[in-house]
Amino acid sequence: MAFRDQVAGMDAALLEELGDEVEIEGFDEPVKGFMSVPWQQPKVGTINTGLRQPVFSVRVGDAAGIKEGQQLVCDLAPADGGGRYVIAKRDPDGTGWINFALREVR
Repeated sequence: MAFRDQVAGMDAALLEELGDEVEIEGFDEPVKGFMSVPWQQPKVGTINTGLRQPVFSVRVGDAAGIKEGQQLVCDLAPADGGGRYVIAKRDPDGTGWINFALREVR
């Protein structure tokens, strides 16, 4: 079995067990990926701003058709990243995954 096939199998197993499903505007089926909402610290100084940078990561093959400006809804608890977002930026990471920076809709 080729290395790429082994990695694809591992990615599929991880998504099945640990992935988050989100609804994306224009898609008939939920999209599986990983939702992350890390706290951001300011680049200068030591003041804690309390800013968060939500990110949704998907495999490149699952990212087809996902565009900036589309709405994304994640059905997790708000503290875990659940809520309604707009996709603000598409950022391939070079490992076969694409990170979508999100902007919270209030």
